[in-house]
Amino acid sequence: MDRRHFLKQSTLASSLFFVPSFVKALENISPKSLGYKRLVIIQLSGGNDGLNTIVPFNNDAYYRYRPKIAITKNDVIKASSDLGFHANLLPLKKLYDQGHLTVINNVGYPNPNRSHFRATDIWQTASDSNEYLQEGWIGRYLDLYGNEPYNAIETDDSLSLALKGKNINGIATKNPAILFRTSQDPYFKNVLKHYQDEHLSEHNLGYLYKTMIAAESSAKYIFEKHKAANSQETYPKDEFSNQLKTTAKLINSGIETKVFYTSLGGFDTHVGQVNRQGRLLKMYADGVEAFVNDLKTQGTFNDTLIMTFSEFGRRVNQNAANGTDHGSASNVFIIGNQLKKQGFYNELASLNDLDDNGDLKYTIDFRSIYATILSNWLEVEDKRVLNKSYNKLDFI
Repeated sequence: MDRRHFLKQSTLASSLFFVPSFVKALENISPKSLGYKRLVIIQLSGGNDGLNTIVPFNNDAYYRYRPKIAITKNDVIKASSDLGFHANLLPLKKLYDQGHLTVINNVGYPNPNRSHFRATDIWQTASDSNEYLQEGWIGRYLDLYGNEPYNAIETDDSLSLALKGKNINGIATKNPAILFRTSQDPYFKNVLKHYQDEHLSEHNLGYLYKTMIAAESSAKYIFEKHKAANSQETYPKDEFSNQLKTTAKLINSGIETKVFYTSLGGFDTHVGQVNRQGRLLKMYADGVEAFVNDLKTQGTFNDTLIMTFSEFGRRVNQNAANGTDHGSASNVFIIGNQLKKQGFYNELASLNDLDDNGDLKYTIDFRSIYATILSNWLEVEDKRVLNKSYNKLDFI
């Protein structure tokens, strides 16, 4: 087994993914002095129904396909002559009105996969539907630009494929204090005493030891940064908002982190969609509102870009259980204070011209969004990260 696969398969490595040790040398550098731009990714896991999120309230076909689950015209928060927001997305409509939101419609890729696991892998690795990659797109970004002050943190107990690279991985932690306490455990410390044994130098175990050493340093660094940060913003009392609060504290602390990854699950609405999706969209919107307000108060919103996606949308036609089945294209939200094109980036695809499975036809490849963010926001060579060239969009 090679060192990379040994690390990925070890129990310890699955719970402690590590930032590079060079981060320690940069602890005293202020990100603000570097013009430090950050990307925050939010995944709506389970396949959020885009049509009941951004609603085509003047489209007869929409109501014909969804006689029991469509959002009524009176409940839609209208944003244009044709499109509006779900009633529980008022905080997003406020961002829309302030010029802080771009909605990109019909986002997908050729030959879409409707399996949660496979579709998530495709989005997280930026692969083709018939291509299987072992590293995520953020992981490849870390691999290529890891000699700079770049890093990625996921506010979860385990690391997503998106943040796994060949040589460098991001770090996953819901609570920096717990991560730090784990790194200070006596057994953990005792194990590290033996890392200089000669027989470990080129062995898989030696590689793991070196990674554990990086984890110890990184855990302390993240904990100290998080502990020193303050937040006056009141967040909703739910797990998703806790993720965003942790993310905001880290951003506002001046930590040397380029990418943050968060998620909100439960969007697999095959049954009883209306109430379930409505509750989740409210949780999402309220959390994002608190998060953005927190960043604005601390002066870090200008240098933060927020992208929200789901691994696929839902079927246009409702099912017999008043829900929707797995679909393909959906919408992506881009939130920030430096958007070139605010509001609706493009029109919704025709509901009278669906693909053979009854899904919206995609018009924008999700990797074009990645390419745009990598090139125009993170200012790196997108082709090197994505392995191919994709058309750039002009939202940033």
